[in-house]
Amino acid sequence: MFKHGILVGTFLLAVGVGSAHAFLSIFSGGYQYITAEELNKRIEAGDAMVLLDICPADEFAAGHIPGSIETNAYPTQTDEERNRLNKGLAALRAGNEDIIIVCPGGGGGARRTVDYYKAQGIDEKRMYILQNGLKKWPYKKVPKS
Repeated sequence: MFKHGILVGTFLLAVGVGSAHAFLSIFSGGYQYITAEELNKRIEAGDAMVLLDICPADEFAAGHIPGSIETNAYPTQTDEERNRLNKGLAALRAGNEDIIIVCPGGGGGARRTVDYYKAQGIDEKRMYILQNGLKKWPYKKVPKS
């Protein structure tokens, strides 16, 4: 009887964790997010990734995450703004590194960027949005030189 209770408890825990993950995926609209803490750990570990900054030019100049690629595509609503995302598109297609989308607030502009790259053939599993964006980034930023 005790073993049966443990098995049932383990099963319910597994189902609960799976359901929570599914709920979070639905809640996030299917987009993948990375926290500032997680990203900072990956940067400090030297993980290979592409940091793609879509912030406006003045915000990028004021301070950005070191190693970020400047596109100034925010808010990625017009054809002109989306065309700015084509910078390095061939390299993104050819690579297999994760792509971290950095925008001012981690919202609509970043989601539209993921949608655009997905339409261009980039695997959505490689793309992550910096949760809460650059405005909430508590770590080192560098000004544009």
